[in-house]
Amino acid sequence: MKQLVVLIIFFLAPLFLAAQASGNINYHNQVSGSRNYQNQVHFPDNNIDVPFNNNNEIIVGIKGMGNLKANAYVAIFNVTQVGTTTEEVNQLVDERINAIKNKVNKNSNAIFYVDMISFVPAYEYNVEKKIFSKKTYNEVPKGFELKKNIHIQYQDPNYLNEIIAFCADAEVYDMIRVDYFSDDLDSTKKQLSDKAKILLKEKLKDYEEISGIQLVNAEKQLVEDFKIVYPVEMYKSYQAYASSSLNLNPKKSSKVHQADKSITLYYQPVIDKEFDFVINPTILEPVIQVMYEIKVKVRIVPIPPLAPVQPKPEKQYLFLTPNGDVINLDIGQ
Repeated sequence: MKQLVVLIIFFLAPLFLAAQASGNINYHNQVSGSRNYQNQVHFPDNNIDVPFNNNNEIIVGIKGMGNLKANAYVAIFNVTQVGTTTEEVNQLVDERINAIKNKVNKNSNAIFYVDMISFVPAYEYNVEKKIFSKKTYNEVPKGFELKKNIHIQYQDPNYLNEIIAFCADAEVYDMIRVDYFSDDLDSTKKQLSDKAKILLKEKLKDYEEISGIQLVNAEKQLVEDFKIVYPVEMYKSYQAYASSSLNLNPKKSSKVHQADKSITLYYQPVIDKEFDFVINPTILEPVIQVMYEIKVKVRIVPIPPLAPVQPKPEKQYLFLTPNGDVINLDIGQ
């Protein structure tokens, strides 16, 4: 019995190790009749497939990516306030915002800004009862709703925890987004461009050596471009849970109340497997990702076939007589 238990653990151990290494994101990709999976993540095919080019053209490209750590952040929070009069709603929202502002201003590296969003009247329904007709519902103003956004710029990412605490004390709980900024964006672009062009020249030289075709005087077309993605664009969601299957009697009515399943958000950066080189490849925290691609299309002029070699004509020996006649001499070659 002990040997059987050891064998079972031996065969199941790789499954446990795989789950520990990959995380719950792969949990919903398992196939089981007793599990429900939402928001499934579909991973692309990892096989490589390199097609041949047509029309006597070759396309050579280099793709590079740089992972850039931010050195400045802007967190945006929404403040919504309602009141019966304009004076009341303005006073209440200013009290809440100033409570946050006074705490943030103690940090010399933080900048506080208030963005006006909307100021509209709020309505409710007043029921008008009549004896000989149906009830009438009239919409009447009951007060005002004021919305403002708070923008807070800071440099230390850990300072966001203090900002959230300041906002919670003022009953501000809606954090809209956090934007990332970096002063090294232009230098990273130049670094990517310079390295990609060096690798492109090397790849074209390798092609010449392998194919034996000179590309110096060939017709060429070149394109290049950058793409930048920020962390706020790269968060995804998934659900991972296990539910029991129910074999209910179809003849009897039954009600099934399912529990609310937690939705998990996670940061999914651009995977670097399709790039020729990556600057700062290791990612620990959300980063600004700068991508650069350069492509050159070379038009190869086909070499015309060589003309067939014509046989050399046979030599002829001619004799001119004193009378001006030409006689072909056969000297027996």
